[in-house]
Amino acid sequence: MAAEKLPVQVACRVLAVSESGYYARLSRAPSERAVRHAWLTDLIRQVHTDSRGIYGGRRVHAELTLGHGVAVGHCQVELLMQRAGLHGVTGRPKWKRIKPDNISTDSVNRDFARALPNQLWVTDITEHPTREGKVYCCVVLDTYSRRVVGWAIDASPNAALVTNALGMAIDTRHGNTRAAGTVIHSDQGTQFGSWAFTDRAKNSGLVPSMGSVGDCYDNAMIESFWSRVQVELLDRKKWKTRIELANAMFDYLEIWHNRQRRHSALGMLTPIEFERTHIITVA
Repeated sequence: MAAEKLPVQVACRVLAVSESGYYARLSRAPSERAVRHAWLTDLIRQVHTDSRGIYGGRRVHAELTLGHGVAVGHCQVELLMQRAGLHGVTGRPKWKRIKPDNISTDSVNRDFARALPNQLWVTDITEHPTREGKVYCCVVLDTYSRRVVGWAIDASPNAALVTNALGMAIDTRHGNTRAAGTVIHSDQGTQFGSWAFTDRAKNSGLVPSMGSVGDCYDNAMIESFWSRVQVELLDRKKWKTRIELANAMFDYLEIWHNRQRRHSALGMLTPIEFERTHIITVA
């Protein structure tokens, strides 16, 4: 107790011993117990070092009793290890799902039909391997015409990937003006909950929206889009380099999907044709 900085007078009163007896003991030779503890501590430290710092109390105790033939209790080993600051390697920490910085409510509720452009955008990321490594692509889709209004490709699925895709969509649709009330809907991926993505959306007048965790139906339109891309482009060959795949994805998104591919949901028009037809009709 005195070694732990407690006043000697208080400690002696609590233990009902005399102060003179305490100070007399300090001048005496170490007891057999103290000597044994010192010897055991050195042996425990050696066992712990030989185990590469892995062993905890149970295995150190087993090594002492089975490997060295030392008669010692488990609790004594634990006590001496604790005093010596020795610890075993603990198990891997339990995996916790990373929460996005900003969780938005679901403003879509699986209803993707919209009567005008720029009312609802959906976004998501896909990945595909090449011999050099994976390529990640984020797309922003206008649900009114199924047109890809923004996209970005990178070698890692970080916040910059989704923010760049959103920035392209904003520049394509709104230029320098604010997107008055356009909903941008995504899953609860950490990239879409990042400060960079959320700040870019809100500063541009967009309304962030997120589906529930692990439910593909909450973002079904963009999931269906990526399913088509897998079948029509990504799975049709083995890709050698990231550049080769990135060029093919650019051609698919900007040339084929937006300008040439006929969509059954649009009356067999392409997305750009469908939007032009709407503008003429409104005019």
